[in-house]
Amino acid sequence: MILIVGGAGYIGSHVNKQLNLQGYETVVFDNLNYGHEDFVKWGIFERGDLGKIDDIRGVFKKYPIEGVMHFAAFTYVGESVEDPQKYYLNNLRNTLNLLQVMLEEDIKYFVFSSTCATYGNPKEIPITENHPQNPISPYGKGKYMVEQILADYSKAYDLNYVSLRYFNAAGADPEAEIGELHQPETHLIPLILDAAMGRRENIQIFGTDYPTHDGTCIRDYIHVLDLADAHIKALKYLQNKNRSEVFNLGNGHGFSVREVIETAEKVTGKKIPVKEVERRHGDPPVLVGSSQKAEKILDWHPQYQDLSLIIETAWRWHKRI
Repeated sequence: MILIVGGAGYIGSHVNKQLNLQGYETVVFDNLNYGHEDFVKWGIFERGDLGKIDDIRGVFKKYPIEGVMHFAAFTYVGESVEDPQKYYLNNLRNTLNLLQVMLEEDIKYFVFSSTCATYGNPKEIPITENHPQNPISPYGKGKYMVEQILADYSKAYDLNYVSLRYFNAAGADPEAEIGELHQPETHLIPLILDAAMGRRENIQIFGTDYPTHDGTCIRDYIHVLDLADAHIKALKYLQNKNRSEVFNLGNGHGFSVREVIETAEKVTGKKIPVKEVERRHGDPPVLVGSSQKAEKILDWHPQYQDLSLIIETAWRWHKRI
């Protein structure tokens, strides 16, 4: 049985569905601060908080857990700068609580949701796993610290982990049973779709003078089902190899903000109003990852490399919410 911590959230819920489709039994552990109980349509749901170690111990005592996937984290970079304590307590301390109980219960397999934010401002594109890690936000620093802790734990306690550094998660379940639903929403594609539906007046473009082909930032968008596939392959890798590893998860292709808006207009058939504003502090011009290591070692190959396919699944879901 696999424990999915934060499995009522965006990425965790998609991983939970795919695990169940592949025959795994799952338990979703979530405090529902940002997750949605109605996203847990598969497996067993246990409401609990990583800040309460007895909640964690309770779920391990109740179920025969063999491995853990950890998605529970606050993820707003700007908020982490304004309130770093909130992020270090939740993303760092609470992960230590989870790891403590895993050691008590002798659980050997841990798949960790990390982030490309551990790299900071890129020195080279595409970013490989060997790129220097120099995070510039408390969000990125907290994830980086967990990676360092996992490396130490792996050596000391025979705990094997895979750390997955995501680029921009996007899209939704093609059957529209679950999807992206954040409060507040900060991700570009759902914000664009809100503008397409008239839920917001426009989509803001933060900076049009970057050194890119159209002056707007370029990002690497990876479909949430491709992320889910990578998590399952990472779990199997741990079970078969008993060895820790780190992988980037990206599409390997960059799309500019203007290209995302133009593609969304084609998918939705709607004109999307745009407002050009000043750059945001800390936005690099280009963030594109290399996933060659995951492709080679995990035999992982993103299926949704066409941006229009990613947006089509997001649009199908968006019209339901």
